[in-house]
Amino acid sequence: MRWNTDRPTTGWGRALRATSDVARPERAAQLDQALAPAVGNRRSYGDAALNDDGRVIDMTRLDRILSFDRATGEVEVEVGLTIGDLARVMAPQGWLPPVMPGTGFATIGGCIAMDVHGKNHHGAGSFGQHVTEITLIQASDRRRITPADTGIFAATVGGLGQTGIISRARLRLMPAKANIVTVTERRATGWDEHIALLDASQATYCVGWIDATATGHSLGRGILEEAETAAGLVPAPKASKKVPFDAPNFALSAPIVRAFNALYYRRVPEAGRTVVKPIQEFFFPLDRIHDWNRLYGKRGFHQFQCVVPVDQKDALREMLEAITRSGLASPLAVLKRMGPGRAGYMSFPMEGYTLAVDFPNRHAAVKLIERLEQMTVAAKGRLYLAKDSLATGDQIKAMYPDHALWADEAAKADPTGALQTDLTRRLDLRDMP
Repeated sequence: MRWNTDRPTTGWGRALRATSDVARPERAAQLDQALAPAVGNRRSYGDAALNDDGRVIDMTRLDRILSFDRATGEVEVEVGLTIGDLARVMAPQGWLPPVMPGTGFATIGGCIAMDVHGKNHHGAGSFGQHVTEITLIQASDRRRITPADTGIFAATVGGLGQTGIISRARLRLMPAKANIVTVTERRATGWDEHIALLDASQATYCVGWIDATATGHSLGRGILEEAETAAGLVPAPKASKKVPFDAPNFALSAPIVRAFNALYYRRVPEAGRTVVKPIQEFFFPLDRIHDWNRLYGKRGFHQFQCVVPVDQKDALREMLEAITRSGLASPLAVLKRMGPGRAGYMSFPMEGYTLAVDFPNRHAAVKLIERLEQMTVAAKGRLYLAKDSLATGDQIKAMYPDHALWADEAAKADPTGALQTDLTRRLDLRDMP
């Protein structure tokens, strides 16, 4: 492989940066030439895909669909393929990826390494629960693992790429009626109603946008979206846009965010409505705004995302109150109900409620996130490592009870630490307790 030296890289949040030597192999056979952290489109927000002063292997050219069984929906792919491209190819054939995160630019390898969840987690579980086989490249060999290989499989799915380079994967797709979705949108006027709507939803896909600037009786107000795949004419997709420069600091000031959120909340009538959307527009709403992360300016942003158990929703409300009082939240805030499904030792999901909020990278926001992380620990919740950029190792290890099992498998698979990244070093994750 040819290495491009001293290439600057960032996480999607752009608050954390690195300089690395980067290789972009075009054939899977080239992966046997070196062992280094494998990365995709770097849609993790923090430093999960960074390796400062080291090497990374960019997998995005290894993006072929290798086989597809139309009868069972099982597909084998190279893991540089994006989840959005897989959906685009398969939806017209009546199949969809079983779990899709909030961006179609995430690669299949990234979806496995983070065991991503989607708007259907309450019913379908996490991405890794639909993976039937993984091809791993390690220092000494190339091997195929399945869920029957209990320890190494659970350490690989959600395992941050620490057990080997994931080069191929087989997964079971989900039947879909066609490549459109019908979406029912309704207002939630406050926290209790928002939680009640999430709890009562029987829809396949369900997500809540939450106004993280609303206070008082309106605390927790937002819009609940419930969706099902459907057959029919595909609406014309909305034109994509591009953020051409880093926005000035005032672009996401508190008054502007409050005004935007108020307008966004009122875009849905009081009686609610049902609309038809293309698949991509519903699952990946921000992807049509290219480089939207530049809206946070040169300093970038941090995202706080936690999940807390069902009986800790009052603790989550306290977190939301702290966020609204701070005046630091952006328009991007999401509330979801999660089921119990998870596939790996370090997988994020647990049955409960997850809250995700973006904050511009400012000192006050860093201090607020530190407080929110402490509140998450107290609520016996977890932080999402695909989004984290500020936590400490002690916090994370306390949140993930299977950490020791994962660390043991990672040490056996990668004894020299060749696959370590900035995230695993920052959190000292490879260190055995």
